[in-house]
Amino acid sequence: MIPDGLHYTKTHEWVRREEGTRATVGIAHHAQAELKDIVFVELPTVGKTLTAGQACAVVESVKAAFDIYAPLSGTVVTVNQALVTTPQLINQDCYGQGWFFVLEASQPAEWEKLLPSSAYAALLATTR
Repeated sequence: MIPDGLHYTKTHEWVRREEGTRATVGIAHHAQAELKDIVFVELPTVGKTLTAGQACAVVESVKAAFDIYAPLSGTVVTVNQALVTTPQLINQDCYGQGWFFVLEASQPAEWEKLLPSSAYAALLATTR
């Protein structure tokens, strides 16, 4: 389950380019499957400025805690409040209703460092 049209990080976040310089961020199917039953999510605050690679959110499951890293530098403009009360949405629909936040990207060149779906699939194949 690696949808085309998204970009990925080596730490298993996905990024969807939105209108302008906005980007929606979530975690890949591989990450949510490894975590299993997600029970808690701590999201970044709206207005927070992030640097690419910075830990900015936390996901906890019955199995482990997992830091979420900013795939791009920018400012958080929206968070998915539904995850606060229903973190299971990440397990149920990680590429849809289980998104984490939207940021206004400030460094367009950072998009080039993200992995297309084919490269992310190759990364997963080497870790199995």
